Amino acid sequence: MLELYQAEGCPHSSNVREKLTELGVSYVAHNPRLPGDQGGDVLNEQTYRALTELGDEDQIPYLVDHDREESRYDSDEIIEYLETHYS
Repeated sequence: MLELYQAEGCPHSSNVREKLTELGVSYVAHNPRLPGDQGGDVLNEQTYRALTELGDEDQIPYLVDHDREESRYDSDEIIEYLETHYS
């Protein structure tokens, strides 16, 4: 199962969502906070806490691949990972 911690207004998150759609990969999207360089307003305390506990950082997008026990920050790294493992 893939989980994407992201924000709807974030262009980096959008790039990752587009790649997931292009590859036809199912995923669960979480919207812990609004976009912003220094972290936007928290929208959901529970998913925000999961983001910071799983990844130790307040950074989006953040992809968690539970099947492969892998995770990635940075949209370019996430997209490269998806192309490698899901193309």
